[in-house]
Amino acid sequence: MRNKENTTKFKCIILSIEKSSYTSWIFILIIFLSVQQSVAVTQYHPIIVAGKSKITGVIKNLSPSARDSIFVHIAVPNPISGETVKYKAIVDQSGKFAIDAEVETNNTLISLYTNINPSKYFFLKLTNGGITHVDITYNSKNQIDSINTNLDMNQNDIVNGMEVLGKIISHKSGRKPQSLYNETPDYFLNYAKTILLGRLEILKSNTDISEEYKEILAKDFHLFLYKSHVFNYEDEMMLNYRNTNGGKSDKTDFIKIDRTYYRFLKDFNLNDPQYLNTPTFLEFQKEILRNEILNLPLIEELDIPSWLSKVKATLSDLVGFNDGQYYDILAANAYARQLNEELRPLSKKQKENISNYWGNGEIAKILFRKNQQVVELDKFKAPVVLNDVSSVTNEKLIATILSKYKNKAVFIDLWATWCGPCLDAMQRFRNTKNQFRDKDIVFVYLTNASSPKKLWEEKIKGIGNEHYYLTNSQWEYIMNMFKFEGIPSYLLYDKKGILVNKFTAFPESEEVKEMIDNLL
Repeated sequence: MRNKENTTKFKCIILSIEKSSYTSWIFILIIFLSVQQSVAVTQYHPIIVAGKSKITGVIKNLSPSARDSIFVHIAVPNPISGETVKYKAIVDQSGKFAIDAEVETNNTLISLYTNINPSKYFFLKLTNGGITHVDITYNSKNQIDSINTNLDMNQNDIVNGMEVLGKIISHKSGRKPQSLYNETPDYFLNYAKTILLGRLEILKSNTDISEEYKEILAKDFHLFLYKSHVFNYEDEMMLNYRNTNGGKSDKTDFIKIDRTYYRFLKDFNLNDPQYLNTPTFLEFQKEILRNEILNLPLIEELDIPSWLSKVKATLSDLVGFNDGQYYDILAANAYARQLNEELRPLSKKQKENISNYWGNGEIAKILFRKNQQVVELDKFKAPVVLNDVSSVTNEKLIATILSKYKNKAVFIDLWATWCGPCLDAMQRFRNTKNQFRDKDIVFVYLTNASSPKKLWEEKIKGIGNEHYYLTNSQWEYIMNMFKFEGIPSYLLYDKKGILVNKFTAFPESEEVKEMIDNLL
């Protein structure tokens, strides 16, 4: 957790993810499901296929009092449509549950947990068109006694992945923080590679999990480390400067990098299809597509060959190849960026471009399936309204905001573009929020300069409703005024402008719906 001077950018509920601390990586991995288990590579060669899968199971040894309130949660990475989709099912009186999920590869690695012990994740495989079955037996202390599945997976890979990961994350080198901001970018890249290789040695020496699992986990760790600490060079140097200079933030003259800095991408061999097994790949692709230095073009209505020609002119020397499946996946992810971030359906021209390039192939099927979901959501999406309160004093800020929405209840969401739990909460609440269209409730979203303006402008297109981009002073005043320690945090006002609830961390959508219903 950062010092108070820097809480603006880095407090993020679960709670905050401290970029400089590798021990926090375990929480990011939970949010983005960046842990995998493996089967033999010859049996688990990921192939892009649009389809559905089912997971069934039985939760055993439930106490009578708990039988009405047990939920099973799974998260399914979709590497082509660029989104990790979360599903939830209630466990019935006999302990049984079933979840249907859309998948994008022949085999998909997912995570599963129950609210009996939400810190314990299992890692399972869904087969396209098949059924995965799992029986989980808990003891009286809500610890797991046994797990049985119909999968040909190593039991340790299923059960002990998080423990193995914890050993990698919690490893301490014993070294003091090193000043990197005054070294060259080449020095920093070598430093990052040294950190990577050192952590992978810890993984290699582990004897609890299979070699195939290690291979996938190593790829995912590589992706995450570079996505979080290497991609955005100036941000990382600022963080290093603060951490090695007592929290100071007065340095701005860091060395500027150009595209050649990203030659580290060659080390990934991104044409390897095994990246489809690694959920961090989704986030890594987003970093490539929105990176301002790489400056890849938006796909918009460009035909795909023309777009790829522009992309390859920038990327081919950096990634080390000019052809391969990777470029098709990147093109699909470029469309997914529009579908996921803006909730903007494909245009007629875009659909023609997809059909002309992929025909009736699997990537086209996946994109059109995702597009249909967005079309349905777009029917309910509220327009984006931008509000400027930059000249309003800190003390009058909340009153000024509330004054715009007289005789309406107001639900205020404090969030940031970099806050995974914030974005996850918005996605979970999306369908419930749609039920309040034309009701006397206004949804207001507050962020500040810790969210890059360009990225903020992109993301709010998919959120809709009322948005405010606060000054850092305004943001800190609100955080302190309401004693918020992290985000996402929320304020709920009734129609008279009286605060009736405030809380940090998003509960279940049903709970928030009940709060709002009580005001209407």
